[in-house]
Amino acid sequence: MRVGAIEVMAVTEAAVAEQVALGWSRGEGGAIVTANVDIVRAATRDPALAALVARFELVVADGMPVVWAGRLAGVRLPERVTGASLVHTLARRAARDGRSVYLLGGEPGVPEAAARALAGRFPGLRVAGTHAPPFGFDADRDGRREAVRRVAEARPDLVLVGLGFPKQERLIEDLRAAHPRAWYLGCGAGIAMAAGRFRRAPAALQRVGGEWLHRLVLEPRRLARRYLRDDAPFAVALLARALLARALLVRSRVTRALLVRAGRDRRS
Repeated sequence: MRVGAIEVMAVTEAAVAEQVALGWSRGEGGAIVTANVDIVRAATRDPALAALVARFELVVADGMPVVWAGRLAGVRLPERVTGASLVHTLARRAARDGRSVYLLGGEPGVPEAAARALAGRFPGLRVAGTHAPPFGFDADRDGRREAVRRVAEARPDLVLVGLGFPKQERLIEDLRAAHPRAWYLGCGAGIAMAAGRFRRAPAALQRVGGEWLHRLVLEPRRLARRYLRDDAPFAVALLARALLARALLVRSRVTRALLVRAGRDRRS
């Protein structure tokens, strides 16, 4: 379904894991965008970012407003599929299939801590490598080349990239060119969460779409402007447009049904 300027797929988390495992079995790579409100907003305002998202194989609904928008528009998105949750789901599948994982992103020590936590939770998971690139590395040609070189030489099956949108998605495109057989997940804060740097919201709060409030309490200085000034008004407008689209669809169906009935009455 279309949300803002991007197409979001109506898939479950389990289906994403199956798609990734199928790609591994065929020697085919791919990449996943976890589309939350912030990503949808940025892509809707910048056609270049919308085109970037469209080049990824899987675009999933990471954010309850995105799920609600789909449902209001009449397309049932089965569930929210978050980057933080996919980190664990895909690591579990990698361990089961004898695949390796590489963790890229976060402050020094964070990807290493996340790797230890995932390997401890999922016995058999092979960690191909970790890298915490310095701030601003993406603006430096040598810094980008170094990040790509490390991943290409490690030859992992799964690469978790936690740098935030759109930095992580842009880097993933470079990584894919150097190592196309891997699957890449842009997971934002998923690596830091796996490392235990901060906890996710309680499950009940996640189900009612309140995880953003939990994150805001944890990181008010970093997230207040984004969540309150930028994302909240966009989310309200997104839901309003979805509701309007649903109303227009219902009206169209009713009008079509009335025209069909009128035609039958004339013939009789």
